[in-house]
Amino acid sequence: MNLGTLFEFAVERHPQFEALIQGNTRFTYREINVEINKVASALQAMGVEQGDRVVPVLKNRLEMVTLYWAVQKLGAVFTPINFRLSQEEIKYCVQDAAAKAIVYEPISEKTVLEAVKDLQVLKISVQGAQGADVTYEQLREKGSGKPVQPKIHDDDICLMLYTSGTTGRPKGVPRSHKNEYTAAIAHIIQNQYEVQESTIGVMPLYHTMGMRSLLSMAFLNGKMAMIPDYSPLAVLELIEKEKISCVYLVPTIFHDVVYHTEFANYNLSSLKKVGYAGAAMTEVLTQEIFNKLKPEVFVNHYGSSEVYTFSYCNYLNKKAGCAGKAGFHQHLRVVIPDPEGNSTPDDIVPYGEPGEIIVDLRSSEAFQGYWNRPDATKKSIRDGWYFTGDMGMLDEDGDLFVLGRLDDTIISGGENIHPLEVEDVIAKHPKVAEVAVAGLPDPRFGEVVTAFIVPKDSSLTVEELDEFCKESNELSNFKRPRKYVLVAAIPKSPVGKILRRKLRSGEYEELYLKKESAS
Repeated sequence: MNLGTLFEFAVERHPQFEALIQGNTRFTYREINVEINKVASALQAMGVEQGDRVVPVLKNRLEMVTLYWAVQKLGAVFTPINFRLSQEEIKYCVQDAAAKAIVYEPISEKTVLEAVKDLQVLKISVQGAQGADVTYEQLREKGSGKPVQPKIHDDDICLMLYTSGTTGRPKGVPRSHKNEYTAAIAHIIQNQYEVQESTIGVMPLYHTMGMRSLLSMAFLNGKMAMIPDYSPLAVLELIEKEKISCVYLVPTIFHDVVYHTEFANYNLSSLKKVGYAGAAMTEVLTQEIFNKLKPEVFVNHYGSSEVYTFSYCNYLNKKAGCAGKAGFHQHLRVVIPDPEGNSTPDDIVPYGEPGEIIVDLRSSEAFQGYWNRPDATKKSIRDGWYFTGDMGMLDEDGDLFVLGRLDDTIISGGENIHPLEVEDVIAKHPKVAEVAVAGLPDPRFGEVVTAFIVPKDSSLTVEELDEFCKESNELSNFKRPRKYVLVAAIPKSPVGKILRRKLRSGEYEELYLKKESAS
C-alpha cells in the first residue's frame, strides 16, 4: 500500500478533522488534500515523474508538508536536507541524489543558488525567495485537479534521508513505501497513539523523527501544528493553545521546556503521551519530566534513519535511561565490538558486558543499503544484520542500555569507559545544567576522561565537581573525570546529538579557564 493512497483514505474517513496548522493558517483534511493535488499536478506538468528525487531545503513549514504528500502521490522520492548545510554539502547531496528539483526559502536561498548554479535542476522557491524557475504559489495556481497517479509498488523508494554522520560525506538512506508505512505503524503502537491525536511539528522533516510524527498523525487523522522557528516558548505556547496530546522530541527540547523560567505559567494538561529519541536522556531530566509533565505514556525510542526502531522502553519510572526491549518488528543482539568491522552476528557477549548493538534486517522497517555507497553498505550490513556502531549492554532482565557510539568509547589506562555512565552522575549535581564527557589525548593514559559542563550556577568549581564524583556510589574511581572544563554550550547536531568530536577538537567556548586537572 503506497503512502499517497493511504493519505487519501484518511481524507475520505474524516475530511472535516483538522490536519495542519501554522500560525493563523488552518487546514482540514479535505482542504489540505486540495492543496496537495494542485501542487502534485503542477509538478507533474513540469516534468517531475515517478522515481525522480525532489530535494526540499526548508524549515518545518506547511509547504514542506504539502510537498511531501504531493511527491508521494507522484511516486517520486522526497529527499529533504538540512537548510543549514553549506554550499558544498548541498551541491554534494543534489548531485549524489541526481535530483530533478530543489525547493528553497529565503534562509537557504543564497547557498542553494550557489550550490546548483552549474546543475540542471528545477528550482522552486517558497516564501518569496528569489532566483527560481517557478514559485510555490505559481505551482498552486497552475495545478489542475488530481495528478495522474502511476502504479506504485510497496518496495518503490518514497523517501531518502541523508544521515548527518560524524565524519565524511552524508550517506543517502533510501526507504520504501513499505518501510515508511511499517515504521509509522510501529510508532503508533509503541507510543500508544489513538485516532485524532495532535502533535507539534518541531522535529525536522529532514530527520526520521520528524517523518514519524508526520505520518503517524496522518494515518490517525491527527493534527500537526508546525513550528518553523524553534524556541522553548513557541513549544509551550502551542501545546497550551492547540491542546496538544502527544510529542516526540529530542532530550534537548525537553530540557529547554521543563527548565524554562515561564514553564509554570502554561497549562500543559492536554499532553498525555511523550516520547524521546535521538540522544541519551539523563536520569535527572527523566525524573523532571515525570514530575512536571506527569505523562500517562513516556517512551524512550532507540533507532535510526536506516531501520527506524531498534528498541523502546515505556517503563522509565522503573529504569530511567533504559532502551528496553526490541521493537515491535525487531530482534537485536549485543556482540563483540570491533571498529575494523570483523565481528559477526554470532559473536554475542554475555549479559552485563558491553558490546556493539546489531539489529535484524528482516524487519519491514529496515532499509536494504545506502545510496551509491557500496563501501558503507558492506561495513554496516553483514549476514542479514545491521551493525549500528552503537555500544550497549543487556542487563539480567534482557533490557538494553545504550552506552554511546563505538568510537566515543574512552580507553584510559587500558580500561574502557563509556561517556554516558559518567554524564549520568555529574548531571545530578545541583549546579550543573548540562554535561558531556569525552576522552582527550594523554601521554600516560592514552586518553583522560574529560567532563565539559554548562554550569547552572556561576559559583560552580572544579573542586566541588570532583568531590561530588568521588563521593558517588555509582562511579568507579578509574571512571572519574581527571579534567573538568566549564563551557558556554555543549556542541550538538540540529537534532540534539552531542558532537563529541567538536569537544575533542576544542570547538567550544570556555567560560573561564581551569587549567588544573583533578588529582
